[in-house]
Amino acid sequence: MLHGHPDNDFEARELIRHAALPIGEASTDYRPLMEAIGDARLVLLGEASHGTHEFYRERARITEQLIMEKGFNAVAVEADWPDTYEVNRFVRGISERSDAKESLAKASLEGFKRFPTWMWRNVDVLNFITWLHNYNAEQLENDRVGFYGLDLYSLYNSIHAVIEYLGNIDPAAAELARERYACFDRFDKDLQDYGFMSAYGLEESCEDAVVKQLTELRQHAWEYAHQDTLRGEEEFFNAEMNARVARSAEKYYRSMFKGRVNSWNLRDSHMFETMMSLMNHLSRNRDTKMVIWAHNSHIGDARATEMGSMGELNIGQLVRQQFQDLAYLVGFSTYTGTVTAASNWDAPAERKQVRKALPESYEHLFHEVGIPNYLLLLRDDEPLRQSLSKSRLERAIGVIYAPRTERQSHYFHSSISAQFDAVIHFDETNAVEPLERNPQWERGEVPETFPSAY
Repeated sequence: MLHGHPDNDFEARELIRHAALPIGEASTDYRPLMEAIGDARLVLLGEASHGTHEFYRERARITEQLIMEKGFNAVAVEADWPDTYEVNRFVRGISERSDAKESLAKASLEGFKRFPTWMWRNVDVLNFITWLHNYNAEQLENDRVGFYGLDLYSLYNSIHAVIEYLGNIDPAAAELARERYACFDRFDKDLQDYGFMSAYGLEESCEDAVVKQLTELRQHAWEYAHQDTLRGEEEFFNAEMNARVARSAEKYYRSMFKGRVNSWNLRDSHMFETMMSLMNHLSRNRDTKMVIWAHNSHIGDARATEMGSMGELNIGQLVRQQFQDLAYLVGFSTYTGTVTAASNWDAPAERKQVRKALPESYEHLFHEVGIPNYLLLLRDDEPLRQSLSKSRLERAIGVIYAPRTERQSHYFHSSISAQFDAVIHFDETNAVEPLERNPQWERGEVPETFPSAY
């Protein structure tokens, strides 16, 4: 991949200006995107940060149109499976809680207790799941749209879910599962310590325990799924997915000390496999069409970035390889504004100023077009694809934002027209609003003059 600044920015700006489709508040703004998506079964919607209001809001708008107009029936997100389970029950109208609807919507998000809580416990997500609940209320049960998690960080919550499930239908199996999973107890829930000790042979790993538990659960699939319960098959599938998470999480924490590429690939492979299992499960009753919400770094094809040149893959690449033109990848970008992020891991959420994008970046090029907010359809526009195929910097803000080291911390090289099928650019964006707004977030970051060299 060639690095550096393309020579002819003027031509690129003119092509972008000609192709740009302005985005405002009209319901017809995404009509061209719906047409471009066509018969795709998977639409992956990204974000350039985990804390930008516009990214969440627009993903919700697009998802709502996909559901209403194209029959999409599942939303899968970059979150842990057990944390989203109560959200899924709420939006599908099968929650066993008796709270009022407004309280129930917020209560369904209580599972998101792990840092960064604002990533899913925010106003935009609350608004979307409330809309989805109301939409589903008008549908037959088998036609309702679910909300699911793809990630693998929830080892202990998933273990608890497996044991609880077995405790209700097979107490002896629950006790055996408890004995197997007790392998992790000696690490006092410090999974990094577990990963280090097991990776270097200082402690025996728990791999055998999690594999045996998943295998045994699957051996009883028919028996458990046909228990005399209202939703036996669904309850078994939830338990099986949690057992899969436990297996993948154990492997992930051991892989952390074998290099970033190894652990990154394991995580994204798990998310892809979870997506495939979910599609197969849902397709028993109907054809599955799924929307995926995740960071650009996960849903943009890794082969078009320096990640790929280092050996990393991601869910966007895997989906394209499996589904080809039946997958549609949409990236998001911003030039400046504010973002909800932390200064360090496990630190409080802050409302931070986002620096203006670097001159040699895609974000700066998109800003120079002079249109505040717009959509670029890349897949079928060959002149535009060629113009945006040269490698530039692209910004990625995760849950931590470090503006003083922004070039090193938040930029990577990519070929954006190969990375995505479409890009949505918002020139100035705002921080997503957490449901719990602490003093640091309320106060916001005082703008400062950053040094020009970094």
